[in-house]
Amino acid sequence: MKEYLESKDKVLGELSSNEESGLSAAEASSRLSQYGPNELEKEEKTPLWKRFFEQMADPMVIMLIVAAVISAVTGMVQGEPEWADVIIIMAVVIINSVLGVVQEAKSEQALEALQQMSAAQSKVIRDGKMEHLPSAELVPGDIVLLEAGDSVPADCRILESASMKIEEAALTGESVPVEKHVEAIALAADADDVSLGDRKNMCYMGSTVVYGRGKAVVAGTGMKTEMGKIAGALTTAKKELTPLQMKLNELSGILTKLVLAICVIIFAVDIVRHFGELGSHPEMILDTFMVAVSLAVAAIPEGLVAVVTIVLSMGVTKMAKRQAIIRKMTAVETLGCTQVICSDKTGTLTQNKMTVVKHVAAAPEEKLLAGMALCSDAKWDAEKGESQGEPTEAALVNDAAKAGMTGLDVEHPRVGEAPFDSSRKMMSVVVEEADGSYEQYTKGAPDVVLGLCTKVYDGEKVVPMTEARRAELLAANKAMADEALRVLALASRTWDAVPADCSPEALEHDLTFCGLSGMIDPERPEVAAAISEAQGAGVRTVMITGDHIDTAFAIAKNLGIASDRSQAITGAELDKMSEDELDRNIERYCVYARVQPEHKTRIVEAWKSKNKIVAMTGDGVNDAPSIKRADIGVGMGITGTDVTKNVADMVLADDNFATIISAVEEGRRIYDNIRKVIQFLLSANIAEVLSVFVATLVGFTIFQPVQLLWINLITDCFPALALGMEDAEGNVMKRKPRNASDGVFAGGMGLDIAVQGVIITVLVLASFFVGVYFDMGYIDIADMIAGTADEEGVTMAFITLSMVEIFHCFNMRSRRASLFSMKKQNKWLWGAALLALILTVVVVEVPFLAEMFGFMELPIEALAWAIGLAFLIIPIMEVYKAVMRGIEKNQ
Repeated sequence: MKEYLESKDKVLGELSSNEESGLSAAEASSRLSQYGPNELEKEEKTPLWKRFFEQMADPMVIMLIVAAVISAVTGMVQGEPEWADVIIIMAVVIINSVLGVVQEAKSEQALEALQQMSAAQSKVIRDGKMEHLPSAELVPGDIVLLEAGDSVPADCRILESASMKIEEAALTGESVPVEKHVEAIALAADADDVSLGDRKNMCYMGSTVVYGRGKAVVAGTGMKTEMGKIAGALTTAKKELTPLQMKLNELSGILTKLVLAICVIIFAVDIVRHFGELGSHPEMILDTFMVAVSLAVAAIPEGLVAVVTIVLSMGVTKMAKRQAIIRKMTAVETLGCTQVICSDKTGTLTQNKMTVVKHVAAAPEEKLLAGMALCSDAKWDAEKGESQGEPTEAALVNDAAKAGMTGLDVEHPRVGEAPFDSSRKMMSVVVEEADGSYEQYTKGAPDVVLGLCTKVYDGEKVVPMTEARRAELLAANKAMADEALRVLALASRTWDAVPADCSPEALEHDLTFCGLSGMIDPERPEVAAAISEAQGAGVRTVMITGDHIDTAFAIAKNLGIASDRSQAITGAELDKMSEDELDRNIERYCVYARVQPEHKTRIVEAWKSKNKIVAMTGDGVNDAPSIKRADIGVGMGITGTDVTKNVADMVLADDNFATIISAVEEGRRIYDNIRKVIQFLLSANIAEVLSVFVATLVGFTIFQPVQLLWINLITDCFPALALGMEDAEGNVMKRKPRNASDGVFAGGMGLDIAVQGVIITVLVLASFFVGVYFDMGYIDIADMIAGTADEEGVTMAFITLSMVEIFHCFNMRSRRASLFSMKKQNKWLWGAALLALILTVVVVEVPFLAEMFGFMELPIEALAWAIGLAFLIIPIMEVYKAVMRGIEKNQ
């Protein structure tokens, strides 16, 4: 049953209830057993141990665990287990899993926050008496009493309303409290339902009474309420992987296949080469297997998962300083590739605060401002420096305060009034003036107030109201309404004594027109510039609101979101569209008005069907399902409900839309840096693999597994972390967002890694052969295969590999720009390079470490050659970058 379409008597009959006596205690108890408590259902929590192991289902993590196990087992078989390798890998896995569990646990607070928003106690009529009962005990048919300040405990059909206004912004997005009435709502000719924001004879769980009082019958409880539907949407909405998670999974798959292929080839080559010796030396099979497995462990960049996590963590810290609180580390990266921002209007693009922005004053402006403020029930709060009360009236008091009039209610005490009534569309007050006279002020709908005026102010004078002047004022009212302003008119009347009769009929006639005030929920001053910057970065902003379409479009036009009325659409029009039709037309619309929660999710889904990365911003409960469904949800920290903040991936501490654009820039910087880190680590690993592969094919040893692990886990990690702290490049907000389907190696990065890996391999092998030459005075492959001539070569190759990676990290500050064109220095990179250099020197020069790692002391000329060959990576990469810039420019 749609209670809002039926009369109150029919609704009471359907619910078998009585407006005066309510339900009996026995009937209420029976219904409580039938319908259950008036609570939102609690989702069963996944056990902690299960969550922990679910985090380990990531392919990269599985690959690391397998590598650690194989390394440990083969080490134990040989009698030399590499426990350090195992411990480091498992520590990385455990830390990542713990962080994942902690982040996931926070999102479970969403439903708990929803429950906390429900009213704890309610005033209920049972057996003809008013009782205070826990809201959880309410059942359909209960009669509840509501007054200003009460939270609505369930979905109810209103039976009585004494100027009752309810704040529903958290549920509908409506910025102005809705005045409620009792009458059934008639459907429009072409409509089959009424939107949530227009059901003015209903009140909903989680909303708040801000003015007046009323009586209502409970129609829905628990999960059958509108808020219950939202709670259900939160539990059923899918949460997908972010783009970075998908790309790392893709990278894990590529690495797994690559490593397995290399290991099989090396194992097979060695077996074939030593096939004749296997009978007398069966241990050679194990030795060959160990070489392959050691290479596999070395080929996987063990530090990659940890480095990416730490780079994201540093981004989170940086964003927190810029008022963006990141709840999930990958959210920064996701926002960086966002292509569409679906933004709630109220409180996000606007200030969620009614403000008077325009006057048409017939009387002196001071009289207009004072009269509007006096004919209001809002009060000035000197401590807070703003008025308190119903937002529209508070706006009028704030408007007077801006002109220095803050003590009006004391200076002009109210002596009589005709309270506001929706049928009259006005209210009147009589106040005492300083000279002992009494002034009546009547405030209300302009067309109604003008109809009661026989005179009009002309500056300080009062002149008769003419039809021409009345038409001018009505035209001024229409012009203000066309700007999406809410317009109120003020008229006055002077009395010599307090009126004996303060009824509307006695007061509201023969009035003198004073002027018009237009107000709006104003846009945030910094938003227009932020939207313009977003457009320059290829990010589209879409407004989604529960407000009226005229108001929504006017604000969207001011902000630069929309330029033509055809770009705006209502929720009712959206309902008439099929999913296919919406998918086809989604790019036509920039403004969605009078929407309900399910509309927002549909809009997000339609954009996602276009393969767009979608962000959803908002502050109310109504935003929560779509925030969760979007690729990234952005909640508001000040005006946002707990529900939204707990569901969101990112929360804006300052509710500032411009902060989102800062986050977009930061997200792009971090993703760029992560790609640089991946390129740096993989080019180094390819060089290691190729060096060992070539040496194995020829038959000599160039690196021991422990030497490769030292470089992978120690030497590489610090420069990689420092690369993650690189500043954004100059064009970061002048290019379009990445395509969501782009792989990690998109844009030629795969070619870059391969080329750089080959270059480093050539430099390392050259250093090895130079070392052999220094040691022996000649190069003889047979001696090298016998293992008698490679100690100095191994040492030089190790130094060159370590140093080339230190030099190469400077090349990686930009994939295409010249190292020498970078205007800023990365102090972290200099520090990391110095640390890596010290670690390399220590392991080569400290005698007991050198002996453990199999190094020998080098003569100064050999050391110079090793470092000189490593330095060649810089000029070689400068040439490569210049060539690639030319190719890409021509393309």
